Amino acid sequence: MRNFKTLASAIAVSAGLAMAALPASAESVLRVAMTAGDIPVTIGQPDQGFEGYRFVGYNLYDTLTLWDLSQGETAADIKPGLATSWDIDPNDHTRWIVKLREGVKWHDGCDFVAEDVAWNFARVSDDKAPQFNAKQFADIRNRTGIIDKVEVIDDHTVAFITKQPDALFPYQLSYWFMISRCKLTELGNDYEKYAVDPSGTGPYKFASMVAQERLELVKNADYWDEKRIPKHDRLVLIPMPEATTRAAALLSGQVDFIEAPSPDTIPRLESSGMTIVTAPYPHNWSYQLNFVDGAFKDVKVRRAANYALNRSEFKALLGGYMIEGYGIVPPSTPYYGKPEYVYEYDPEKATALLKEAGCHPCKITLAISTSGSGQMQPLPMNELVKSQLDAVGFDTTLDVMDWNALLDVGRPGREKNPQIDGINISRALQDPFSALIRHVYTLQHAPKGSNWGHYTNPEVDTVIDEIYAAFDPQVRMEKLTKLHEMMVDDATMLMVAHDVNPRAIAPNVKGFVQAQSWFQDLTPIVVE
Repeated sequence: MRNFKTLASAIAVSAGLAMAALPASAESVLRVAMTAGDIPVTIGQPDQGFEGYRFVGYNLYDTLTLWDLSQGETAADIKPGLATSWDIDPNDHTRWIVKLREGVKWHDGCDFVAEDVAWNFARVSDDKAPQFNAKQFADIRNRTGIIDKVEVIDDHTVAFITKQPDALFPYQLSYWFMISRCKLTELGNDYEKYAVDPSGTGPYKFASMVAQERLELVKNADYWDEKRIPKHDRLVLIPMPEATTRAAALLSGQVDFIEAPSPDTIPRLESSGMTIVTAPYPHNWSYQLNFVDGAFKDVKVRRAANYALNRSEFKALLGGYMIEGYGIVPPSTPYYGKPEYVYEYDPEKATALLKEAGCHPCKITLAISTSGSGQMQPLPMNELVKSQLDAVGFDTTLDVMDWNALLDVGRPGREKNPQIDGINISRALQDPFSALIRHVYTLQHAPKGSNWGHYTNPEVDTVIDEIYAAFDPQVRMEKLTKLHEMMVDDATMLMVAHDVNPRAIAPNVKGFVQAQSWFQDLTPIVVE
């Protein structure tokens, strides 16, 4: 682990960072150091993983259903956003009637109306529409792919027609950001121009951006939800992928709020008066596996890899800031169930399974990143994974790349990179689709969806179809529990850790409530 000399050196280096040179002003400014390697894009669906959603998506824009991030006692769930209600048509379970909020204005002054929703669907689904954007389509298709069409009923009512019954559909609406039809049309559907003059309905408005350095947003004093009008005037988002640099910037007063401090810097931060906040977090640090091309198509090899991991060593590495991962979701999840296989550390069993599979030594290549959204401490954690796997008979190669490059490996699926046996893209567990379904459903095979390794199991597909058709919450919970048990028993991932996501905050920052969510609400923060 790094020592405090390294941290002191980082403080000295960070003192010269250009982004610290903010002009003196009477306005209150919240400066946030993100783990992202660059500024997330501002044209609607952000890049940089869910960190882009957290800091750009939900600040500049709104979704039809939003997440209730107002408390941290229980896991966050969806609430009304730009939609005030959503109901399944009792006579047609592929038709959702969605009522839209009235009186909402885009940042450019136009009214938000139902036609904006239909237009936004076309921009991420219809390659013949003038507003279509191929990259935005790629970034959201696993959420909107279930939609067949959007019907405008009146100025504040739409109907979503889905390709099949989907009892989980309202959750998908929480990931799809609405951008201004007025603004993009005014700019001739030029997304490059729109990126530096975007218009949403969110609690912040775009102010300025310096590429790879900072993005500045200002509060939207006319935001439709008065309770969420920001309590500070300006939000400055700074990409800072290196953990020690983030800690140094906080200690030197250059930022006020940092994501994911490295565990060895936390004592220094606490002794300097910083607040460390944590919460159970719907997020797992794991590996998706290639089920077609390499060793992991054999369940014995997948189970061996899980038995090889001494998760207590990961917890020690992280200073206790994790929950040991023996399932796809944390054990407190209502649909965790009772999987038959519990992958407690058992190196002898791991080696025996590899020999039974005829793969000893067992060559594998894992694609990993140097930083990124929710990646925790990716380099030391991956080195520990490699050492533990190799100790039982694997021969592991780590293919190291930056975060967006890793996402570009993940999106197209294993066919584009058949030489890679697993990808370490940490995953949000916000809802059952995100946590479970998208990783194992045959209809979600990448590039159409998020089933990167092309896992296929007819029994699993049947259970998922039953979940989609289960509009009774109790029946749906029973089916979800069965699905999770099946995924664990079939070792559909290499399971390592569940995050508690420590954040460090300066003593002059008040009012932040860490929600049990991947996403967080910065609007209540007061900077004294």
